[in-house]
Order: sequence, then structure tokens, then C-alpha cells
Amino acid sequence: MGHQEWPEELDALRAAAAFHTLLMENEEVRVLETVIPVGVTVPVHTHRWPGVYYIFSWSHFVRRDAEGNVLLDTRGGAETAPGSAVWTEPLGPHSVENVGVKEIRIIAVEVKGSARASLDGTRVFGRLAER
Repeated sequence: MGHQEWPEELDALRAAAAFHTLLMENEEVRVLETVIPVGVTVPVHTHRWPGVYYIFSWSHFVRRDAEGNVLLDTRGGAETAPGSAVWTEPLGPHSVENVGVKEIRIIAVEVKGSARASLDGTRVFGRLAER
């Protein structure tokens, strides 16, 4: 299912509003703050645009699809350092469970006009930005 078919009611600001705060939006970008406390699972939602995620606070997490299948489990890997930025493709219906020991806090700048907006989210988390 491509993002054009993702139901509006699954948008992060509707389906998981308790965890996503709209900071700014115009025709080009949408800026969201995401906060996920330790031990909490964010309900199934989507992010229909690709974007840059700036990490304020990181913790290991498990991302599952709408059926509960694990898409990504960061345990066992290196933690992403606060102050890092990563590129993320559009994310189809998924939940996120904070399985680490710290709050996850991210600012996402979603790029609405990107030619990449038609991708399906198979590249879940991009490389860390080089400093």
C-alpha cells in the first residue's frame, strides 16, 4: 500500500496525537515534535512524507507494522547520539514501542514537496548525518 492509499485518520497528528505536536506547517514542510516515554507504545500511525529527524533524546525502540510484525528492533545496535540528524523515508502504518531506558524526543522536518514522497517506507531510517 503506497502512501497515497494510507487513510488520513492514520496520520501521526490524528492517530497518535498524544505523542506528536505540530510545531509549524506550510505547503512545503511540516515540523513535528515526537515524545515517547519509556515503556510506552505509540498507536499505529503514518508519516506520509520523507524528512530529517533531529534527535534530542534517544532510546532503543521496536517499530511494528499494523499487523504487529517487527519492522525494526534497535536493541543490540549502537544508540543514536543526541544532536544527530537522520533521513527517513515515508513511513507506512506502524507503531513504536520505547523499549529503552530514556525518553525518545525527536524533531521531524517532513518535506511535503519531495520527489521521494512517493516511496513506501522500505528504507526506514537513513544514515546519520556526517559532522
